Amino acid sequence: MFSSLQNLVAEFSSWIWGIPLLILLIGGGLYLFIYSGLVPFRYFGHAIAVLRGKYDNPDSPGELSHYEALSSAVAATVGMGNISGVAIAIATGGPGALFWMWVSAFVGMATKFFTCSLSIMYRDKDEDGNVKGGPMYVITEGLGKRWKPLAIFFASAGLIGTLPAFQANQLTQTLIDVFEVNQNNVFTAKLLLGIAIAIMVSLVIFGGIKRIGKVAGKLVPVMVFIYLLTVLTILIVKIDRVPSVFSLIFSDAFTGNSVLGGALGALIITGVKRAAFSNEAGLGTAPIMHGTAKTKEPIREGLVAMLGPAIDTLLVCSLTALAILVSGVWKGFEGNGISMTLAAFNAVLPYKLGSIVLCIAVLIFAFSTLFSYSFYGYTCLSFLTNSKTGKLYNYVYVISIVLAAIIKLDFVINLIDGAYALMAIPTIVSTLILAPKVKKAAQIYFNKLKSNSF
Repeated sequence: MFSSLQNLVAEFSSWIWGIPLLILLIGGGLYLFIYSGLVPFRYFGHAIAVLRGKYDNPDSPGELSHYEALSSAVAATVGMGNISGVAIAIATGGPGALFWMWVSAFVGMATKFFTCSLSIMYRDKDEDGNVKGGPMYVITEGLGKRWKPLAIFFASAGLIGTLPAFQANQLTQTLIDVFEVNQNNVFTAKLLLGIAIAIMVSLVIFGGIKRIGKVAGKLVPVMVFIYLLTVLTILIVKIDRVPSVFSLIFSDAFTGNSVLGGALGALIITGVKRAAFSNEAGLGTAPIMHGTAKTKEPIREGLVAMLGPAIDTLLVCSLTALAILVSGVWKGFEGNGISMTLAAFNAVLPYKLGSIVLCIAVLIFAFSTLFSYSFYGYTCLSFLTNSKTGKLYNYVYVISIVLAAIIKLDFVINLIDGAYALMAIPTIVSTLILAPKVKKAAQIYFNKLKSNSF
């Protein structure tokens, strides 16, 4: 029975992530990239100023500061997708997959600018007076009530797509690998670890979005700094291999030699899928978090959100991929995503230092993601029902952590990939329709900025 379900989920994931969705994500994002006139990118410095709190107003509507909103969104994206997801991309698509992750990231920056600007432009309040945002509110408030079925479609897919399956599964696998648990005791160890992880996550998520925001604001800078320092050390040790690795990335990107006997389309899809899992641009999760920001300026939050893909894909994912490639372990490696990254770290760093650092990084990365994802699912269920019922999602979420710790990785990847694809459809469609609203608001905002009207 479970085997049949696995096959069904795998077939659906493969089908939904075909050429049409690829065109929607990359084509739609590329259109937004060009349509924006590259204006958001020209104001990158202003985005940093906003992030640093220069324009914060405690009296503005919302729950989180610009920094807390980005930290919480990045906490969800800079996670296992950046460590395990990149390894999976290299294992299935080869070095060339990284190039298409880069392309997807640049396109994703434009996509996030539009989707997160809209999340402030069209948001609502729940019965308790708390501000709520996301594609479902953009659809109902921006496109009208007749579009509500599309909003319900997004929220329903979001209940599955934001489950903690991948993070819990890979965090557990990391601890099993690092501590070299005897194969006879693996199931019991995974079950106990799943329970322990669920308890620790509960201590944060039941405190609501403000507690999640504060925890994420402290965790994100620490986790990124520790991880980047370690990966840079690996690259310095193997500096002689770096030029040839870059050459390999660009040459493989247009040949697809590592995938299905030269299937370039499959290589591109692999890169886009893993980039989507990494930065979530166009999937609709980030707008849920950014929609809670304390601001009256939609463009301001869109600029802050644009920084997300630059951090998680262009920076963190790139360094992870380079560390794996310069180590050489990716060639003919047999094992799942996190095991490859772990092997790469240990191949370069002495005294199993790689295992220790990666274990710490994975713990911080995975937990920060687990905290943020719970709010996404809660918001989706609240939209479908009400805020009181939505709070029950956290109980389902905690139980799913335990289950995810013991199930197979392939099933987890296919389940989440399939749900993500479904979430992307209403997100991109609504964004493309409402893009002129964002462009008009951007022109007004930047004119005010030039005239020092703020």
